[in-house]
Amino acid sequence: MTDRKTELAANLAQVEERISAACAAAGRKREEVTLIVVTKTYPASDVRLLAELGVRHVAENRDQEAAPKAAECADLPLIWHFVGQLQTNKVRSVCSYADVVQSVDRKRLVDALSGAAVGAARELGVLIQVALDVDSGERGQRGGVGPDGVGALAEAVEAADGLRLDGLMTVAPLAGPYADQPRAAFDRLMEISSGLRVAHPAANMVSAGMSSDLEEAVAAGATHVRVGTAVLGVRPRLR
Repeated sequence: MTDRKTELAANLAQVEERISAACAAAGRKREEVTLIVVTKTYPASDVRLLAELGVRHVAENRDQEAAPKAAECADLPLIWHFVGQLQTNKVRSVCSYADVVQSVDRKRLVDALSGAAVGAARELGVLIQVALDVDSGERGQRGGVGPDGVGALAEAVEAADGLRLDGLMTVAPLAGPYADQPRAAFDRLMEISSGLRVAHPAANMVSAGMSSDLEEAVAAGATHVRVGTAVLGVRPRLR
């Protein structure tokens, strides 16, 4: 194995141990939690190595980086997640490679994604990003819609052609009542998810937790964790 592949294999093994231990502590089965490796700022060669090591879910947050990388890796059996704040002018490009968009937080974006998905003859999975640093329907500091805006947005996604409502996503907030309290934030997300599933039973995906707080996310009940640094290393600074 190349040095880089050996390094990635060791990092993946450590993350796997963490997820397995967190599942055991929470009384959950390991297969209930899916690892998504966030590959932003790292090259397509790393994505290829990850695929060789068994990774199936990868995530990106900037279309200008993700689009060429996904094209370079188009032959791999990967599921691509878009997790960054998304401008409507990037929607057509994102829709050409992403299988799931995790950062949907406004009706205008739902409409744009629907048009792009229909145009590309694809079905796109959608997660509503929930902002836990705001109380009302305004957008959060890191994107997302306030908890009271989730229901209306879910109805919009459900009614939109080409889109499939898969569930919810959040990022542990830096401000507000849940600042520095990832477990409390993820518990709140699970409450919102339970409410969502009453009307939308199939929307059972809950994406929460990153390298620093994946244990808290697993304990709360997250179905997907998004891990970058713990697998790929500390990110190079963007120029």
